[in-house]
Amino acid sequence: MTFLENHLLSILIFLPLLGSLVVFLFPKTSNVKLQMVAFGISLIEFGLSLLLLRYFNSSSHLIQLVQKVSWIPELGTSFFVGIDGISLWLVLLTTFLTPIVILSSTIERNVKSYMACLLILETAMLGTFVSFDLILFYVFWEMMLIPMYFLIGIWGGARRIYATLKFFIYTMAGGVLMLLAIIFLVYLHYDQFGVFSTSLLNMYSLQIPFETSKIFNIQSLLFLAFAVAFLIKVPMFPFHTWLPDAHVEAPTGGSVILAGVLLKMGAYGFLRFAMPLFPEALQFFMPYLIALSIIGIIYGAFLALAQTDLKKLVAYSSISHMGLIMLGLLILNTNGVSGSIFQMLCHGISTGALFLIVGIIYDRRHTREIASFGGLTKVMPYFSVAFLMVTLSSIALPSTNGFIGEFLILLGTFEKNPLWAILAASTVILGAYYMLWMFQRVMFGPVTHPENKVLSDLSLREICVMLPMIVMIFWMGIYPKPFLSRMEKSIDYLVSNYKHYDLGIYEKHQ
Repeated sequence: MTFLENHLLSILIFLPLLGSLVVFLFPKTSNVKLQMVAFGISLIEFGLSLLLLRYFNSSSHLIQLVQKVSWIPELGTSFFVGIDGISLWLVLLTTFLTPIVILSSTIERNVKSYMACLLILETAMLGTFVSFDLILFYVFWEMMLIPMYFLIGIWGGARRIYATLKFFIYTMAGGVLMLLAIIFLVYLHYDQFGVFSTSLLNMYSLQIPFETSKIFNIQSLLFLAFAVAFLIKVPMFPFHTWLPDAHVEAPTGGSVILAGVLLKMGAYGFLRFAMPLFPEALQFFMPYLIALSIIGIIYGAFLALAQTDLKKLVAYSSISHMGLIMLGLLILNTNGVSGSIFQMLCHGISTGALFLIVGIIYDRRHTREIASFGGLTKVMPYFSVAFLMVTLSSIALPSTNGFIGEFLILLGTFEKNPLWAILAASTVILGAYYMLWMFQRVMFGPVTHPENKVLSDLSLREICVMLPMIVMIFWMGIYPKPFLSRMEKSIDYLVSNYKHYDLGIYEKHQ
């Protein structure tokens, strides 16, 4: 293995952090130059991340590109990072969205700090997706809170302080529960093996007591501690109330990152930690979690239907979409889990693009009220085309990325329980209803507001922002094989062996 292959994940994690320092210490210059410096760093990061596709062996379910360095030997804690088919595309989603968010930013105050926060946030997100040590995972999980706190609290809307505190308190509360469970697991490992360890691979070997006669036994309590932390981040009903406030008050870039990547961290954590660590507890709570997922799908869609604010509508649609993603994970068959991971990528792109669309129109009109628009096809034709393509992706039209993910999830759900699939399929009908109704009110009809008659169409920068998103929407919808094939082995192994999960490290000579 070459030096770059051996250290690629570490470089990907810490390059944005180093870049944030470069941006922050950059000599006083124009906001545009600062933005271009941050954009250049994030673009280099994306280019390096594409090497993962070159080095990744899709025929193995084992952890690859592993780097393990002792960190806190007294606790058996290491800087232990790697990827498999479950985390590969989430890493690439993060590095793909970050330069788009930076390029799309129209922030005019404290630009240096804003760009630094975005790059620090990228480090935290990447670290979360590649950590195979519980303490390391927790550090990156909580590290994410800091830049997001500032992004919403400093550059957010009128109610930004309320939204920031709500987001912070919800996420921190879940994090504390997870930390307590991690501490318990560390001591349980010591009790069973005589040594402290925080390695996730060692934790998979633990015998965690589970008693069917007691609802609140050790494994169930540990499962709930992890599950609540992850379900808050998803967010699943009834833990969803922080999300609309955070989305509405966050700047456009913050909303794109929040919808595109941060929500996926909850679903990923559930798949990586809660499911294989606590299989008996998962089976016990599975019917209740599936019920909450289906409630979230329908409830989120009806809430979106009731909105008069563009950004709130997109925010509530995320609750419905994430409910569908969690349903696919919970049914635990190959189609369901494959569809869920694929849909995480699709949702990150299509909903991220929707927030960019909302940001573009808000920059021109300084309002997000649907009633303030109408007839924009007549004055913004390029914008109309981009908006339509992203809307079609969101409602899962065949040949767009959303169709593949939703179809696989519903297919997997039908295999498990046809009634669940019928209820979950309501997201297709309701999603098409509220998205197309919103599009019709904004884009068609007469131009009744004089302010709309003089709106400028997409600029070159905005075209450069939207074009990669639209390309991915149709690429993933027409040719999903490269994405699905690289996650296939890891998903098959997880689905078949989650009750006795024994994940190993891939050796190059194998």
